[in-house]
Amino acid sequence: MLFALFYVIAIAVLVLHFTGFLARHNLEWLVLVLAAAVFPAVIYL
Repeated sequence: MLFALFYVIAIAVLVLHFTGFLARHNLEWLVLVLAAAVFPAVIYL
């Protein structure tokens, strides 16, 4: 369940990034947080 929630949040952040919403509201750091959250899974696999 938590894994699916992570994917929903990740997709929402990416959509908001590509539409420009994050840049307009100075929330571009969310993309970096998302990348840092995915990094351990990439190393593990």
